Amino acid sequence: MPPIPAPRDSGTTTTTDVPLYYAIYGPRNGQRVLVLHGGPGAHHDYLLPQMLELADTRELVFYDQRGGGRSKTDDRTPITWQVHAADLDRVVDELALEPLVIIGYSWGGLLAMLYAIEAAHGRTRHQPRRLVLIDPAPVNREFRRRFESEFSRRNTDASVTQLRANLAASGLRERDPHAYRQRTFELSVAGYFADPTAAHDLTPFRVTGQVQQSVWDSLGDFDLAAPGQLDTVRVPTLIVHGRQDPIPLESSEAAARVMPAAELVVIDGAGHVPYVERPDILFPAIRAFLDSGR
Repeated sequence: MPPIPAPRDSGTTTTTDVPLYYAIYGPRNGQRVLVLHGGPGAHHDYLLPQMLELADTRELVFYDQRGGGRSKTDDRTPITWQVHAADLDRVVDELALEPLVIIGYSWGGLLAMLYAIEAAHGRTRHQPRRLVLIDPAPVNREFRRRFESEFSRRNTDASVTQLRANLAASGLRERDPHAYRQRTFELSVAGYFADPTAAHDLTPFRVTGQVQQSVWDSLGDFDLAAPGQLDTVRVPTLIVHGRQDPIPLESSEAAARVMPAAELVVIDGAGHVPYVERPDILFPAIRAFLDSGR
């Protein structure tokens, strides 16, 4: 995997309650696109370098959401989805990201949906113009329960269990601690992939567990497919879902069904990380969708 290049520009926000780290890639005169990473409680780095495929003609703006990566905070106040939505609104304002085009991955896709719902009800400063949702997190509690069950099943599969046993017995931890940590990470995320060996090409990341838990707790018994939620979002939307994603395909189908201007693309041979497994399908689909709105 090639190294992650340095951003063209980076810094921290000054208008959010907590300084949020941001990084900008791509040409200054390109279409500006805000990219939301997954988690919650993770950071943007693990989308790189693959997502920079879109930075040849577009200016991609990433930021580490509150509580993760280089936006960690000592404030022990629980971080909720509403806090993340308010931060997003301020980031758009401070970095002058209008007209607002959002690419959201995993939890970032769900955050984009939540923000778009808030915008549709007049509760944000800004209105998204186009949304790209890559394998968005489950749109309701039942789909999340099914995802957790399937991911657990994959991670306790006999083949993965054997690979963990082989690693433990290999002596790699003593011989090459860095390689051991890399392999341990790969096995921890293997269940997200259609082909678990592809995990080797995913940039390692960490999730701040407390942030992740507080955000999911704040959502309660949520259902974005219910009336008055995603059906109020009339923004042109592309939803992309890997067919082998442990998140049920039915979740993205439900979102596409209720969103008036959404289209769904299903990618065969991809799990939850199509930017690693099937970039040949993912990025042309995103380019075509974004180009159609110019």
